[in-house]
Amino acid sequence: MNNVQTLITSIYEPKTLSETMNKQQTYYETMYILRPDIAEDEVTNHIDKYNKLLEEFGGTILDSQMRGKRRLAYQIAKHREGVYVQLSHQGDGQHILKIEKAMRLSEDVIRYMTVKQEGPLPSPRPSNKGVAQSENKDNPEPKVESKEKQAVTSSDSSNSVRDNSEIKENTES
Repeated sequence: MNNVQTLITSIYEPKTLSETMNKQQTYYETMYILRPDIAEDEVTNHIDKYNKLLEEFGGTILDSQMRGKRRLAYQIAKHREGVYVQLSHQGDGQHILKIEKAMRLSEDVIRYMTVKQEGPLPSPRPSNKGVAQSENKDNPEPKVESKEKQAVTSSDSSNSVRDNSEIKENTES
């Protein structure tokens, strides 16, 4: 009887928010925008610089991705485009002030923002640009039109031949 009561109370008793979120962890996402006129090797130098600074200040890097050059919604410091970089990291929160101060003092960072996230930790993903370039280098495949496209063009040309013969018949009569 006692086991049944504990089972019922564990099922129907509402859990607190902290109990339901015990599997989820707190981490931070920092998105920063670099000037668009920076060379690509300089961009990777900046990414490495901020990653090293973050680790020096006591944070751990979960994921770092260069999102590429994108058009800005509005002009920032006379720039219409920017190179977006996303950085996911964990720490005590004190490291954020220090990394943001370094970004504020840099002339190459035109905007930055750090957001506190709660949930499952992000898994590191390869950069989109690096993967696409390496696949193209490893497997250089010539572009071949599909058979469907070829069939469509051949049927279109046969239709135009029929249309031309109908026009000739109409003009002859």
